[in-house]
Amino acid sequence: MTHDPNGSPPGGVLERLTAALGAEAGRRGPPPVERWNPDYCGEIPLRIAADGTWHYNGSPIARPAMVKLFSTILRRDPDGRTVLVTPVERVGIEVEDAAFLAVEMAVEGEGENRVIAFRTNLDDVVPLDDAHPLRVEQDREGGFKPYIAVRHGLWARITRALAYDLVALCEEREEAGERWFGLAAGGRFHRLARAAELS
Repeated sequence: MTHDPNGSPPGGVLERLTAALGAEAGRRGPPPVERWNPDYCGEIPLRIAADGTWHYNGSPIARPAMVKLFSTILRRDPDGRTVLVTPVERVGIEVEDAAFLAVEMAVEGEGENRVIAFRTNLDDVVPLDDAHPLRVEQDREGGFKPYIAVRHGLWARITRALAYDLVALCEEREEAGERWFGLAAGGRFHRLARAAELS
């Protein structure tokens, strides 16, 4: 990782970002990070570990309120880089797996009318719908890791315990001549994997 190329001491980066956010504090709703396009200022020594813990300069950030604040200005740029962005500064950070963890799931109803929503470790509430789809990756042991889209190109990894709960809701269906494993919710069937890949 590199520090701020402008020569500022690394300890000042978070303070600058916080100060820039302070200017936005009077606005209602989440910061409009999709509209902010300041120059890229290099990487800072901030890392989101696979367990969802945020680290700065190698040490966990002990203030949950600070982590939540910075999570509101997080986005994934088209080049694949995850950045913290304000109206005046854009800095890259390291993400080991996903920016968020989905730690709680609420389910109501059945079939296509079923409503499923997830809460992340930073208290975002994300419904399973067209704007927030699921995706699945294989882990090193050959198992599966499900993710749900949160916002601005960022994903939440669904914890192992919730993944088992999610699988319990799944079924096989034939669509477009293929058998799919997935679940019905939010008015449609969400495909997770071809049934042949699971056998």
